[in-house]
Amino acid sequence: MRVLVTGGAGFIGSYIVDELLRRGHMARIFDNIDPQVHPGGKPPAHLNPDAEFILGDVRDRAALKDALEGVDAVFHKAAAVGVAQSQYRVNYFVETNVMGTSNLLDILANEKHKVGKVIVAASMSSYGEGEYRCKNCGFVRPGLRSEKLMAQEDWKNYCTHCGMQVLPIPTREEARQVPNSIYSITKMNQEQMVLNIGKTYGIPAVALRYFNVYGPRQSLNNPYTGVTAIFMSRIKNGNRPVVYEDGQQTRDFISVHDVVEANMLALVSDRANGKTFNIGTGRGTAIKAVAETLARLCGREEIQPSVEKKYRKGDVRHCYANIDHARDLLGFMPKVAFENGMKELIAWADSVEASDRFDVVAKELKEKGLM
Repeated sequence: MRVLVTGGAGFIGSYIVDELLRRGHMARIFDNIDPQVHPGGKPPAHLNPDAEFILGDVRDRAALKDALEGVDAVFHKAAAVGVAQSQYRVNYFVETNVMGTSNLLDILANEKHKVGKVIVAASMSSYGEGEYRCKNCGFVRPGLRSEKLMAQEDWKNYCTHCGMQVLPIPTREEARQVPNSIYSITKMNQEQMVLNIGKTYGIPAVALRYFNVYGPRQSLNNPYTGVTAIFMSRIKNGNRPVVYEDGQQTRDFISVHDVVEANMLALVSDRANGKTFNIGTGRGTAIKAVAETLARLCGREEIQPSVEKKYRKGDVRHCYANIDHARDLLGFMPKVAFENGMKELIAWADSVEASDRFDVVAKELKEKGLM
């Protein structure tokens, strides 16, 4: 099988390429080598030499059409990533994520091709807040928190019906998507567009909603995305990781290796066609605990996180995955334990340069009124 991986030079995409080649498939990479992700705009050292590489941008329909020549399946991973940055680079995020995806789908709808499967990278960010349970009212979705309460350092979520504090539970795929950033809106659009065109034209399509993916090859030079990578860059440079709110907000951290396995399962599963799956571990981990774990495993326990008691507009308090659907239909079960995955990240980080630009980004957010 010949498989196209858009964004195939990136963090997740490059591992998908490696696994495709290991399984005997032919892999074609289509990537623009964005300098924000790849320092100097140079292809990364981890780029697999056995894969065909095409330098190109999904915003370029003609180039993307050429890349689709003779392709049997597509992993659509190319995207601009960054919740806060999307709030002031609106055109770039919409053009890359929405229009880039529309180019792919327009080709599939109007040109001759062999594509028999499309797997799109969706995002947990499209949920907004995760699901919660109120002891009085049952399942609830509290929506964005009050900035007035957060200014008083009240970080909790409350029931929209009775006003009681609510507790987080694993978020299901059927939970209503309430995206609260341009990035999360574009990821929801990508997912919906791919599934719609797949259904319309009979092209099997699958959406995988990634939770917080971490691991080797995650850019340590891109300060806009990937909290584990941002913390790792801070620690490598002897700086304290900065944690917003009280640090007890939770996310679902999943190893890139488990994410790749989910993609391979989606590729071969007919039961997955036309469906969306959460790809996480099913467990929430506090952000402060991530920073503490990284420092401890690095042998730098003296670098304790700086808990700022500040907040960023639009940030959610808790969101972690219910993975029952992926387990039942895909046979997906994450295998990499959190600490083992962190150790692997640290070992890899020791071999690469890490540019700590966190303070520059924090200044940008403040100037834009986002923090």
